[in-house]
Amino acid sequence: MTPMDPTPLDRRLVIAAGLAAATVPTLLRAQPADQAQATGDTAPSAPPTQDPPRAQTYSREEMVSGVSDFLGVTAEAAGGVIERVFASNGRPTGYIAGEEGSGAIVIGGRYGRGLLYMKDKEPIEVFWQGPSIGWDFGGNASRVFTLCYDLQIPEAIFQRFPGVEGSAYFIGGMGVNYQKASGVTLAPIRAGVGLRLGANVGYLAYTRKRNLLPF
Repeated sequence: MTPMDPTPLDRRLVIAAGLAAATVPTLLRAQPADQAQATGDTAPSAPPTQDPPRAQTYSREEMVSGVSDFLGVTAEAAGGVIERVFASNGRPTGYIAGEEGSGAIVIGGRYGRGLLYMKDKEPIEVFWQGPSIGWDFGGNASRVFTLCYDLQIPEAIFQRFPGVEGSAYFIGGMGVNYQKASGVTLAPIRAGVGLRLGANVGYLAYTRKRNLLPF
């Protein structure tokens, strides 16, 4: 007795059973990932990086009042020099109110001390010193009001600031010159006897402690 040949229906059943057997392991392997996606149980993504907040700035009116009160000049005189500095640099992020002394017989030095003010931050004490060389004799003491530009944190003030060549000018009985380093610009404003910009300071080093040597 010979075995019966499978009917077309039987062959279709055999093929379907084989396909089902091959598909089940694939579905089982994919199930954990599908469940994780459905439940949202995925690895946390890294938070987006954000730039540190920039320091707040001071308005023209605030600086006119500060210069007028600290240097003892009229609001009109203070407004004239602030207008010039703001036109060149915009609004400052801080300022230093302090006193300094300088003296020279051709070669000399400049020393100062003051407080650095920035909005929403505690004032910090700052010292500065620097050498001078040029056709310059004598000495003087004065108050200095220094506008600070692009200073984002107080600690960035502690570095050496070379003078910007050709930046000294006089307005309303006050003298201004610029110093720049590492993207930070300083604009010291001196009045009265503080107009002794002939000291030709090559740089000023701002430090946490007073240094006897200006170099």
